[in-house]
Amino acid sequence: MADWIKRFSLTGKVALVTGATKGIGFDVCKVLADAGADIAAVGRDAAGLAEVKQAVEALGRKCVTIDADLASTEGPVAAARTALQSFGTIDILVNNAGIALIDNLLEASIEDWDKTMAVNLRAPFLLARELAPKMIAQRSGKIINISSQAGVVALDGHAAYSSSKGGLNMLTKTMTCEWAKHNIQSNAICPTVILTPMGEQVWGDPAKGKPMLDKLPLGRFGKPQEVADLVLYLASPASDLICGETILIDGGFTAL
Repeated sequence: MADWIKRFSLTGKVALVTGATKGIGFDVCKVLADAGADIAAVGRDAAGLAEVKQAVEALGRKCVTIDADLASTEGPVAAARTALQSFGTIDILVNNAGIALIDNLLEASIEDWDKTMAVNLRAPFLLARELAPKMIAQRSGKIINISSQAGVVALDGHAAYSSSKGGLNMLTKTMTCEWAKHNIQSNAICPTVILTPMGEQVWGDPAKGKPMLDKLPLGRFGKPQEVADLVLYLASPASDLICGETILIDGGFTAL
């Protein structure tokens, strides 16, 4: 095996991926499995979990599916503990699950605000807190938080979503402050609009999507695999010096 392939290999590693049944999470599971990782796939959709399990096993890797409600306080903890029982340790945590409940500040409901914070910010904290002790004990680990361009620059109607993702970016930095000394690399990925089902729901209407598209110098929205490929890099030994970063994958949006 060529040296560069070894640097990107995940052979012998185990990754827990939330939001694994569709969009970015589904592609992350496939890409990490293709690189050699076994997968703990967390989601709510039974059919989607069965599909991702089939896709991972077709690549020759083990896949354990976990049904968990990440909006609750119990769901993330139970998911992490089930994964640890199944594999013994989790080497890579990909906090991908997220929701976007779009409304302006004057009309946003408390319920939508609380649910957004629970899924997008509290769940990553709870999962990381459950899995970090094993990573500390083995002196290695990768935590990859899927944040958003909207966590770096404000977007109309995205108050709860942007606040949750901005918080996730700072949580990532705090993880670095506390855990980098144990050889745990924590980073956040901040994509622009990615054409997942959620992306289509929010930005599929040309009246809303075209003004956003016009702000991207690259001239197009992203694809789930493009985010998954960056996850692979951050999960691999090739990125061991990268820690505490919020990495924009935004088609040049924030360059303007």
